[in-house]
Amino acid sequence: MLFLAGDKNLIEIIIASLLNHNIALVYILGMCSLIAISNNVKNAFWMGVAVVFVVTLTGIINYPIYQLLVKTGTTNLALLVFIITIAATVQFLEMFLQKFMPALYNAFGIFLPLITVNCVVLAVSLFFVTKDYDFKETAAFSFGSGLGWMLAIVLLAGIREKLAKKSDIPRGLAGKGIAFVILGILALAFIGFTGIASL
Repeated sequence: MLFLAGDKNLIEIIIASLLNHNIALVYILGMCSLIAISNNVKNAFWMGVAVVFVVTLTGIINYPIYQLLVKTGTTNLALLVFIITIAATVQFLEMFLQKFMPALYNAFGIFLPLITVNCVVLAVSLFFVTKDYDFKETAAFSFGSGLGWMLAIVLLAGIREKLAKKSDIPRGLAGKGIAFVILGILALAFIGFTGIASL
């Protein structure tokens, strides 16, 4: 493994978050919006962008807040504070999209505000605490985890679009059923990256 000045290599953290520690395909987090939005590559891409933005921003905001809680001895409030930060960030994103990108806002529907309760966003903040990352590592891990989730949803959407056009899917597997099968195969593929980089 590469180490720079005693710190984990930030590139390595991002690569691990994308591949062998992919938050969607290895840790199986954030499935509800992943499956619901993944029937169209364009919507999947923009939902991925929204998740990257929210996950990265909340990780960066929650890090100094957690350090303050450690200093004051009130780390038991961390979960509540993290949730409030996530809710505020998603609310900001929702207002921004509604004002400047109304078509995209309407395409997301109920799933945009549901980013607030998407376990990926909270998990990233909890992971940086358990992994004892510094600020740069937290930012890299948050960005990489968001990109990993985005990669998963875009891959799933692309495969679902191709299958819908070119194959005769059995009725029992149509829609969300085939999405679960595809996710299982993708998860097996991504577990194959184990050992390429570590968190």
